[in-house]
Amino acid sequence: MTTPRRDFLQHLALGSISAALIPVTAHAAWAERAGASSLELGGAQSVDLSWTRRLTGKYKAVYDSPDIGGGLGVLRAGIVSAQYMAAFNVSASDISPVIVLRHDGIMLAMQQEFWERYKIGEKYKVMHPWTGAPLTRSPALLGATDGLPAGLENHALDKQLARGVIVLACALAFQDVVDTIATADALAPAAAATKALSLMLPGVIMQPSGVFASSVAQDNGCVYVRAT
Repeated sequence: MTTPRRDFLQHLALGSISAALIPVTAHAAWAERAGASSLELGGAQSVDLSWTRRLTGKYKAVYDSPDIGGGLGVLRAGIVSAQYMAAFNVSASDISPVIVLRHDGIMLAMQQEFWERYKIGEKYKVMHPWTGAPLTRSPALLGATDGLPAGLENHALDKQLARGVIVLACALAFQDVVDTIATADALAPAAAATKALSLMLPGVIMQPSGVFASSVAQDNGCVYVRAT
């Protein structure tokens, strides 16, 4: 566990989240990206739970993705949803998948620009999910010409987001993204957090932690799937 994560947990143990891992000066940007209705000026972040109202399908599942895992956690969410539609002869509106990106899986919440600029593929030794070749790009954003079996490109994370699939990000793990940028670009924490948020995929919703997100999804009727 990194030092920022230990510090965060210590603050939780003391009953305070005022020292949130995303610096206070970056809260406005966080609120805009996460869709939070408000943020307390004292530093505590309000939690956007509006996504729970989108869990309207008969078949609901939360795909817990704590690892990069070649992007397979993301692909599995799309594949299983398609299998449900075929097996039960139902439409997409009957399926409510939730993808939770936490721990190292938080890197999948980021755009290709982030992956390429900060050499995430090399740092985490990411391999192509089918060919096994080293990847410099996000495996969750591979397209039709990137060596995936035909049709799987439709389950890339950006395409699932465009279809309205709920994708939740762990704010605790997001500190690793902020730290990566701060170190590489010699930025202060607040500036690094703002830049990190600008490089997140549009539509991803930040949550206090990935475990929290998975728990709330289950509270709202989702079956739990360890996706990676």
